[in-house]
Amino acid sequence: MGNGEAFGRLLRQARQRALLTLEGLAGASGVSARAISDMERGRSLPRQATLGQLMDALDLAEGDRQRLVEAAVPRPQGRVPRQLPPDLAGFRGRTQALAAIDAFASRHVGNGGHVVVSAVGGMAGVGKTTLAVHWAHRMADHFPDGQLYVNLRGFAESGRPLDPGEVLGDFLTALGVDDRDLPRGTKERTEMFRRHTEVRRLIVVLDNARDEEQVRPLLPASAGSLAIITSRNRLSGLAVSEGAHLVGLDVWSPADALTALAARIGDDRCLAEPEAAAELVSLCGHLPLAIAVVGAQVSATPDVPLRITVRELEQARLDTLSAGLQRADVRAAFSWSYQALTPAAARLFRHLALHPGPSLSPEAAASLAGLDMAAARRHLRALTSASLLSRDANGHYVLHDLLRAYAAELFAEAGEDRLGAQIRLLDYLRHNAYAAGLFVSRYQADPPGPAVEGVVCLSFTDRDEALEWYRSEEATVSAALRDMADPQLLRPCVDLVLEWVGYNSVAGRWSEERFVERLALDAALILDDPLAAVRSAANLARALLEVGSIDEMDVPIDLMIRRMDRIPQADQARAELNIAWLQTGQGRFTEALPHARRSLALYRALREPARSARALSQVGSCLADVGEYEAAIATSEEAIPELRKYGDLRNEADAYATVGIAQQGLGNTAAAVASHQRSLQLYQEALDDYGQAEVLNHLAAAQLETGQQEEACASWLRAAELLEALSVARAADMRAKARAAVSSAT
Repeated sequence: MGNGEAFGRLLRQARQRALLTLEGLAGASGVSARAISDMERGRSLPRQATLGQLMDALDLAEGDRQRLVEAAVPRPQGRVPRQLPPDLAGFRGRTQALAAIDAFASRHVGNGGHVVVSAVGGMAGVGKTTLAVHWAHRMADHFPDGQLYVNLRGFAESGRPLDPGEVLGDFLTALGVDDRDLPRGTKERTEMFRRHTEVRRLIVVLDNARDEEQVRPLLPASAGSLAIITSRNRLSGLAVSEGAHLVGLDVWSPADALTALAARIGDDRCLAEPEAAAELVSLCGHLPLAIAVVGAQVSATPDVPLRITVRELEQARLDTLSAGLQRADVRAAFSWSYQALTPAAARLFRHLALHPGPSLSPEAAASLAGLDMAAARRHLRALTSASLLSRDANGHYVLHDLLRAYAAELFAEAGEDRLGAQIRLLDYLRHNAYAAGLFVSRYQADPPGPAVEGVVCLSFTDRDEALEWYRSEEATVSAALRDMADPQLLRPCVDLVLEWVGYNSVAGRWSEERFVERLALDAALILDDPLAAVRSAANLARALLEVGSIDEMDVPIDLMIRRMDRIPQADQARAELNIAWLQTGQGRFTEALPHARRSLALYRALREPARSARALSQVGSCLADVGEYEAAIATSEEAIPELRKYGDLRNEADAYATVGIAQQGLGNTAAAVASHQRSLQLYQEALDDYGQAEVLNHLAAAQLETGQQEEACASWLRAAELLEALSVARAADMRAKARAAVSSAT
């Protein structure tokens, strides 16, 4: 369905719900009946002003308005996602399962609602993913708007299943949604995903699902889209609630298993030793994964007779599989491929088991094993060629769950240095976050010192490259902080959390920030590190403020105050400044002012003029908050030239905003508007979206007071957009103020 057709269908449905004819809508909106007819037939899309007239005339609810607005935007070119992993060149068999999926899809696609083609269920290694990916490739031409794919890691032995909200973020980005436009919550992301898929024809492959609840938010909304799900569970609940067709996979039949082996090693070798070939697939239990691994190794040794392979597998006591999967059976198949690796590649394979995330970058893999990148890439290619490793659509490497468990056993047996490898991974994530943060974060973090030997350190050339690295590793950071429970890792985990606060703030990842800062705070208290505890508490309180949990902020703020006398004087000054800002956010203005003044006194005693100017600006802000407007103006005007001298655009902007607030409090509204506009200009130069939103709120209040309702509404709406991009809860307040301004104008 084209963009125009989708908009036309939504417009026609809205008109019919409003019980309006074409002529009736034309009369109510001022848009000609012919133009409306062309839109409903998909021949044209409206201009923004025309769309507003139509929506006002239809008196649409907020959700319906949003769907029309999104459908009216021409679909971006070149943003058709192609996320499917490569199809297996030697795919064989599964004729019955493919036919069942074909029949179900042909009956239901396009007949209303999204379509779920089962939950393809079966044991680990039975080929569920291979079947789903093969079928999706075969049908891809029928779904012109692309394919989405994700491994949900529902049955990983380490780590956790992927959260639907995280997956929705990746899907929406693939569909063209800017990262900064992504909502924070899973519910909001689900609604946005359904709006964006409502007008598309997509295949969505949801691989390795844990349960129905993990899957439901990820189902497309279009009648022309199709989802295919794999899981070790049957997910029968989807058959009841979503009309899913369930397909169960067993191991291959002997004939299909032989065909698959021949596709990997060649017909000639199977025909030359038919009994050995049959015995080989039998020893693999006709399990597709085991046959793939053994087949890869046999292909790599063309001069070794199959009977030798059979003998070695028999000696490893690989039992024949029938109805169940036992780890010992596939372990023998894995070991055959593993033993053919070079010692260096085998060592890297063992270390990969320690990676806690769903996939790992080449740099993370190299750091885990303490390798340089050239060697790491060479060994990763060898592991991929041996079918011990695969790659996802982002170029990262993925260990199958069973292979991960096997590698973990090998790591333990080899007596490797687990702690050293884990510290290298955490150090990789920390040091590169610092380097990337120089381009991304408005906070200037303290340099982390030299990296541990063996850690890959990257260099970044611009903001986009730095953001891409952050996004590629954020899942690894989350998993590492949740899974690394060794008490000896408390210190590197705290350091890692403190290094990622800048990115989490810029990306609006406040829920994640709240969670990891609590982990860091608990760790800092165990370590009895008052400075780390104060910093973590400040970051936690900030995250609580931004998600609207203001009542919960008192605990971390009180913790900061109680430990103030145990930290160095320079850190006391910074902590006092943070407390003043946080209490201002709580509305505790009278309590905030003394903290700002103590910060100023400490910085002056330390003879740090740049930081003294920043603290002076905060004092001015607190004075304005308590109604001491003349003192606020004088203090801020004293700070402005100092801030300008040190190139501190952000705090200079904040000082101008304080002047504007105080001028408005004194009744000089015209001067307040000018001060806020100067503040806004400086925030824009500093690329500070958060600051822009704050000053737009004050500017709008001044504009409303001078009778500029339309300008005030525009300022509040822009503030809402900026805060929504940062996932800040106060965005809703900005929109409410904009609506009130419109109402007052009418």
